[in-house]
Amino acid sequence: MKHRGRHRRRKQGRAARAFLAGTALALTAAATMISASQATVGDNPGALEPLTRAADTRALRLQEQLVPQATLDELASGMGKPVGVRAVLESADRSLRTASECTATERTALPVAPTATRAYCWDAADTRAWRAGAVTTSGDADDDGWWNDNRVLLSGWSQSTADRGLARVSFVDAGNLARLRYASALLVVPVDGGRDYRALTSRLSGMVWYQDKLLVTTADGLYVYDMNRVQRTTVDSAAVGRVGAGWSAHGNRFVLPAIGSYRLTGGSAAPRLGAISLDRSTAPDSLVAGERTAADSDRHARLWRYDFSTDPARPGLPATDATGSAHAVEAYETEASGIRGLLSHRATGTDRTDWYLGRAPGATDRHGSLWRQDTEGAEATRCGSEEAPRCWGVQAGPLSYWESTGEVWSQSGQMLFAVPLESIDRALD
Repeated sequence: MKHRGRHRRRKQGRAARAFLAGTALALTAAATMISASQATVGDNPGALEPLTRAADTRALRLQEQLVPQATLDELASGMGKPVGVRAVLESADRSLRTASECTATERTALPVAPTATRAYCWDAADTRAWRAGAVTTSGDADDDGWWNDNRVLLSGWSQSTADRGLARVSFVDAGNLARLRYASALLVVPVDGGRDYRALTSRLSGMVWYQDKLLVTTADGLYVYDMNRVQRTTVDSAAVGRVGAGWSAHGNRFVLPAIGSYRLTGGSAAPRLGAISLDRSTAPDSLVAGERTAADSDRHARLWRYDFSTDPARPGLPATDATGSAHAVEAYETEASGIRGLLSHRATGTDRTDWYLGRAPGATDRHGSLWRQDTEGAEATRCGSEEAPRCWGVQAGPLSYWESTGEVWSQSGQMLFAVPLESIDRALD
């Protein structure tokens, strides 16, 4: 089911914004003292260096490979008519706890500065052995923040065992921010012409929900899912795929089958895809991506963007040329390492684009750091008597900007949280 026209939603969106702004939670991080060893600015990434040579941008080219329509039709024929986001939300039977209900240990994962204004912790029994890796929202899907009649948060999770990997997305009903409930769908890839599917085995590193598509980055590329093609399973078992006359998804009631994938074609010069996010401040809207490197690496990382297609026949997909290649339209090199969250946003009334980088903690650090970087320099949020830059989440996670509410959503450990972008900018200034 396609999402409804914008005129009807905008009235509801405006009415909801006052509720979404809410009264900020007074969250005090348990870690109030930052050691002097963290006060160094030696990890300052400095200014962004534009990459303009053809050889540099060629390494960032993506090659599109869409799943044949006949394969998707075959899968739908076997599993039944696809359902949508609403069906998953209506089945939501698990709850996130509000910050006051989370343990002190769980809350230590939150940023020290700026403090979160909304925070929740996941059902520990449901997330045990799973690792959080990505966050996106219906604020990415549409600029007024609604998908049909719902406001939704999506959280991506990965699980790796000795014999296989799994990836799933938790659909969180954000209609009432005082009472978040969720259900999950397993991410899968059609095989055998749509007569079966396999699990997406790579760990998630980024996720963007744009229009009716969900784009997910992993160690081996970027996968695309159609949010109108959620399928119900019929067998509750640990298996993944067709089981006799039924369909199983490791105990999940829904699967989301991939409709396509993209691979970097730069060979050994190509980066490892990491964090991604949506930038609505460009024309057209764009997908920004960051290179994944180790937190203590001396290797410089690359940041770049792709335009989204404006072709009505390709909603939610990157713009491609006649050969199916998506080309980077802008690229930079940064001295930052360990980038786990990424935002690009042009400040209102200016021609300056700010890049926000959430960086994982180094081997001797407890907290990660949050930097704002452009072609002139970089600043970090700071805290403690030593004005140290290590103030962000314990596990620096994804960054997703909900434009209609002005909030940046992220995740650290078991904590899902939001911070107003203006609070981040104040802390940086």
